[in-house]
Amino acid sequence: MELDREQDVLRAASMYYLQDLKMEVIARHLGTSRSTVSRLIKRARETGLVEITLRPASTRAPGLGRSVSAAFGVDAYVVPVPDSSSHIERLDQVSMTAAKLLTSWFDSDMVLGIAWGTTLASVSRYLVPKPTRGAAVVQLNGAANMRTSGVDYASDLISSFGTAFGAAVHHFSVPAFFDFSDTKAAMWRERSVRRVLDMQRRADIAVFSVGAVAGAVPSHVYSAGYLDDADVRVLHDEGVVGDVCTVFLRADGSWQDVPLNARATGPTPTELQRLPRRVCVVAGDNKVAPLLAALRAGVVTDLVVDEVTAGALLEAADPGPVRRTRARTATTGA
Repeated sequence: MELDREQDVLRAASMYYLQDLKMEVIARHLGTSRSTVSRLIKRARETGLVEITLRPASTRAPGLGRSVSAAFGVDAYVVPVPDSSSHIERLDQVSMTAAKLLTSWFDSDMVLGIAWGTTLASVSRYLVPKPTRGAAVVQLNGAANMRTSGVDYASDLISSFGTAFGAAVHHFSVPAFFDFSDTKAAMWRERSVRRVLDMQRRADIAVFSVGAVAGAVPSHVYSAGYLDDADVRVLHDEGVVGDVCTVFLRADGSWQDVPLNARATGPTPTELQRLPRRVCVVAGDNKVAPLLAALRAGVVTDLVVDEVTAGALLEAADPGPVRRTRARTATTGA
């Protein structure tokens, strides 16, 4: 019965999109109603059988993608957007592309690491369900903060990825930042914490964005009570421009001697570099400086970015040394 239904979906979609037949005509061919045909075509889009792509008449995206790949040694997926697009529109377009790529990359018996944040929350809304077997989704950084537990926010986000892929979910029930580095060291010896850390190290794909210290749209870690005034002053004094997985970076990509990083619970750039695929999803002018820092830190293998931000990134990059990561052969995108 299910096979017959899927065949109807395929036939309806083929007649509608390839033969340009009207729904009334398709309904007569299939011996059903127009409303049923409408539902079949909708299902074809929802399941990914049909993919609709808009190709603007004029876009710099392909050329920008090649330039970013050449400059930083990453696979760049530059999403075409009009220069007049709002931040939300750019984020939506980038999120849709990132969700599509993740669905194509993630499969059974794989581990997906997710760093919570506004961008990843947007990506989660565009995931197309893809059942897997033996797969797992693991939270990469703690979420509790000074004002609220933060756990519900991160838990819902991580769980949405698990639900989309039918994967087991591993939450990381620790603060985003410990008050004392000694406390972190002690917690890292606990078996329950070590179990999650081990799952993180096994990740085949890590997905994250970059947090920006400045800008009209503040990143979640800087706007939701994770840092006090003294912490913010330290970041300013240290020349920090943003973070990856709540590990703070300077403009040159350095991070090791930033004091707050000893209390952070996310994986360091060194730990991220051990994972095969590290996907950075970025949209927004205020993300250019932290994105450039992340690229210089060598934590990115695949970059999904909007056209406007990609152009600004190339303008901001100087000819200084960049730690290149092993480039992949792109199968999708620019």
